[in-house]
Amino acid sequence: MQCDIAIVGGGLAGLALADHLARAGADFQVFEARNHLGGRVVSHHVEDFAFDLGPSWFWPGQHRMAALCKRFGITWFDQHSAGSFLLETETGDVKRDMGLATMQASWRIEGGSAAVVEALAVSLPKERLHLGQVVRSMSQAHGITFADGSQCYAQKIVLAVPPRVAAQLSFAPVLSERQQTALDTIPTWMAAHAKFFAVYDRPFWRAAGLSGDAISRKGPLAEIHDASAADGTPAALLGFVGVPATVRQTDEGGLKSAAVAQLVALFGPEAAAPREIILKDWAFETLTAGEADRVPPSHHPTYGLPEALTDLWDGGLHFCVTETAPICGGFMEGALAAAEDVAAKLL
Repeated sequence: MQCDIAIVGGGLAGLALADHLARAGADFQVFEARNHLGGRVVSHHVEDFAFDLGPSWFWPGQHRMAALCKRFGITWFDQHSAGSFLLETETGDVKRDMGLATMQASWRIEGGSAAVVEALAVSLPKERLHLGQVVRSMSQAHGITFADGSQCYAQKIVLAVPPRVAAQLSFAPVLSERQQTALDTIPTWMAAHAKFFAVYDRPFWRAAGLSGDAISRKGPLAEIHDASAADGTPAALLGFVGVPATVRQTDEGGLKSAAVAQLVALFGPEAAAPREIILKDWAFETLTAGEADRVPPSHHPTYGLPEALTDLWDGGLHFCVTETAPICGGFMEGALAAAEDVAAKLL
C-alpha cells in the first residue's frame, strides 16, 4: 500500500485529522490497532443510552467540539448539578450542603462522546480506515511496517496515539535520547484511572435533594457524579476509582462490592441494588497507557508539543494527539486542536 500521509491511530484526533485531509482532497490512510475506532472515546450502551467509559464532558468556550457536534446534528445537555454536594471524610462521616457543584456548567453529549467519533467515521471513505492494524516500526525511507509483516509506504507519517505508546515503537532513523525522553515523560491524560458506573432505574438521590456530586477521602471511589441521561432514565452514578492501579487489578469483585457499599453510605439504601455495574480500567490498556501511566500525575500536566519533537525527519513525522495539542491538552477539545494544527502543517 502507498499513500501521501499515513495516520497511525483512529481515535478522535486521528479521525479529526483525517476529516481535515479528506475535505482538502489529500491522499491519506488511517491505521487503528483496535477493532473499533475512537481510542479512548468509547461508550457503553444501556437501552438506548450511552455511558462514557472515557472522556465525558466538554465546556463552554470549547468551540471546536461545539462546532463539530452542530455539523453532525449531535446535541448536548447540561451536566446535572442541582442539589447538595457530599463530602465523605477519612472516617466515613458524610457532610452535605457544602455549597459546591464540581461539574456545574459542563456539557455531556447525547448518544455519548462516541457519537462524535461515529459521525466522523461515517463521513470518511471506508476504504481509507483500516482496523486491527498493529504498527511495529516506522522508517523515513520505507514507511510503516505492521505486526503481520505488511507495509505501507507514506511520504509523511502522523502518530495519533499517546506519546508513551508511541515511545514503544521502533523508528529508523532512531530518535535521539532527547526525543525519546520527551515522549516518555508526557503523561497520558486519565490513563491511570478507572471509571465505575452503578446504573439504576431512576435517579433516587435527586428526590433526596442530592446532586449526585461527592468527593471522598475514604474511597474506594474518590470522586462521584450523576451520570444519568438528560431526562434521568436510565440513571447512574459515576465514580472515579481512587485505589491505585496495581491494587485494584487484584480484586475486581471486591472493588465493585466496596464501591456499591460506599454509594449506599452516601446516597442511601436504594443504591444497594444497581441494575448494572460497569467498570472500565484504563491503566492496563497497552494501546492507551504506558507502564509509567499507572501512577497518575499530581496535577493537570502542561501539555503541548515539546520542542524536541518538532520537525522530525525533515517534516516527515508528526504527532497529533490531545497531549501534544497547542491548547486544551488532555480534553476532547485538545484532540481537535491538535488535528487542526497538524492539518495546517501537512496541507
